[in-house]
Amino acid sequence: MATHTARDLDLNIDKARLKELYATTPYRHAVAMATNWFIILGTAYLTATYFHPLLYILAILIIGARMHALAILMHDATHFRFLKNRKLSDLLTNIFCMYPLFSSLDKYRPNHLKHHQHLNTDDDPDWFVKIGRKDFEFPKSKQEFLLTVFSYFTLVKGFQDAIWFLKRFNIVSSKKPQSFNQKLPKMIFYIIAIVLISVLGIWKEFALYWVIPYFSTFFMFQYIRSVAEHFGELEYDHLLTNTRTIKMSWIERFFLAPHNVGYHLEHHLYPGVPYYHLPALHNLLMSLPEYKHKAHVTHGFWQGLMNELGR
Repeated sequence: MATHTARDLDLNIDKARLKELYATTPYRHAVAMATNWFIILGTAYLTATYFHPLLYILAILIIGARMHALAILMHDATHFRFLKNRKLSDLLTNIFCMYPLFSSLDKYRPNHLKHHQHLNTDDDPDWFVKIGRKDFEFPKSKQEFLLTVFSYFTLVKGFQDAIWFLKRFNIVSSKKPQSFNQKLPKMIFYIIAIVLISVLGIWKEFALYWVIPYFSTFFMFQYIRSVAEHFGELEYDHLLTNTRTIKMSWIERFFLAPHNVGYHLEHHLYPGVPYYHLPALHNLLMSLPEYKHKAHVTHGFWQGLMNELGR
């Protein structure tokens, strides 16, 4: 089985320092989840209270960005970087991250781990379903890329991506059908959610502040990140050029790369390092001449990445 981690390289890295970076701090992860929900609910409340069309557009951007942030925290939990109790970790991640995004860890994890094992090959389910899709064909002009990005505001593009996500997950997970006990927590979650929304009479608010951001900006940010991670001016001739790290401003991190997800090269090399230690891992690796010389590091999403993607 192919592997695509630092085991395939001969990096002269400080093993003691690296070991420290594998340590998890569950409360940081939990606080991040709570903060994302606070921003989502606070944004929805303020926008509904002081409604204005421009404020609503900003709300869609903010809520979609925080949905994306919840997905990144789920990604860390996929690698068992949340709680030591894996069953509890998965349950909490599903309740606060995955079920609200209409998915579950048991669907995502097999797909994602296979992505790590077979990076950028026909056996990589992420790569397999993107190759041949026009929106993942590069290089393309900046105008073409931006047109694809803004097409998510029609909601149709997000709906198409939702179908694509289901297809991608089923490539790996369809051979392992869920038992009733595995389905039960999700069923209970959705029953409770439907009852609460009905009792509170907030179906309109649910549509405006969850469904619309979900099918627009959430999938838009997912698309931008997916392109940034594995497409554009990448050589694919070495483990250090199969993906890129993007260093960016705070506003880019808020909207496009929450929870240090921009350090994607470091994550592929050391997937056991939790998100809050990725900047330190990057600095450690950049101190190695062999890494600094070869690693694909881009500075800025819009300035750096847009120059790489465009003709």
